[in-house]
Amino acid sequence: MRTTLRPIYEEYKRLGIDQQIDYAKFYLYSIITHSTAIEGSTVTEVENRLLFDEGIGTQKPLVEQMMNLDLKAAYEQGLIYARQHTDYSVDMLCGLSALMMKNTGSEYSAMAGSFSAANGELRLLNVSAGIGGRSYLSYQKVPSHTEAFCQWLNEERQHIDPKDIESVYDLSFEAHYRLVEIHPWADGNGRMSRLVMNMIQYEFGVVPSIVKKEKRKQYITSLEQSEEKKRSDKFKLFMLDHHCENLIKQIAEYRKSMEDEPPISSQKSSQKSSQKIIGLIKENASITTQQMADKLGISRRAVAKAIAKLQAEAIIRRVGPDKGGHWEIVKESN
Repeated sequence: MRTTLRPIYEEYKRLGIDQQIDYAKFYLYSIITHSTAIEGSTVTEVENRLLFDEGIGTQKPLVEQMMNLDLKAAYEQGLIYARQHTDYSVDMLCGLSALMMKNTGSEYSAMAGSFSAANGELRLLNVSAGIGGRSYLSYQKVPSHTEAFCQWLNEERQHIDPKDIESVYDLSFEAHYRLVEIHPWADGNGRMSRLVMNMIQYEFGVVPSIVKKEKRKQYITSLEQSEEKKRSDKFKLFMLDHHCENLIKQIAEYRKSMEDEPPISSQKSSQKSSQKIIGLIKENASITTQQMADKLGISRRAVAKAIAKLQAEAIIRRVGPDKGGHWEIVKESN
């Protein structure tokens, strides 16, 4: 893999971009939004935030909303497996597929029998896709090849060095490619492969890759080129370049948001906001950032910046998750 990843990655971590408030939640929402967009969903990130957090639907087709909700459920379970370092198995993968296809999966009848995509069952018919209708692995071979994939991945996970981020990404991209090559299910193979890729990345603590919808054509082309040559090189090279590009863009956006020091009047206003936030926490340790913004009459982003500063100065800290957690005052500010 290219050597440019590490300095970009280390700068990303040095800046603490992944330590911002709600970063993990919104980054995951972005992954989900773009993954479903690759499959044709038109639901935006903003719409998904409302759908996921508030249960507020959009004007988009119901099947697209259900696709996003189901993929969220699959990711939530997948991340539990990742945190627990659970070994991969055919049953585990089919269970995740069942969550992902719960409300959009179809029932199929084939000569070999009936099966349900909604239940995550392996396909019992042959399938073709892509330019020229490329045929994937014969359905008779799917169970044994999926089992072999799980055994291979479990062995690789045992031997990988978590500090070697290049190897972690290489394994995650290779796993994505191999699972797509098998094409175990009648539908949802792309989403499942991206989910497994992200699970590996989450397990070893690196920044997960997002396949942006704007790169859909290049993404599919790189897969097709690799599948044609039976080598993952072109696909992994695309994924590495795309991931570096995404990290560089986030670094630039973060620096732009921090580059201008606010004027003295703004600093004083910020200090007053910080004092008011501390007061709100004293009144209600479970208060949310949105509730703070509403009470103070400022934007949620302004609240987030003030909280980040208070946390950096070890004045307050967050205990527990976004939902169900609470704030603690470590020391009084000056």
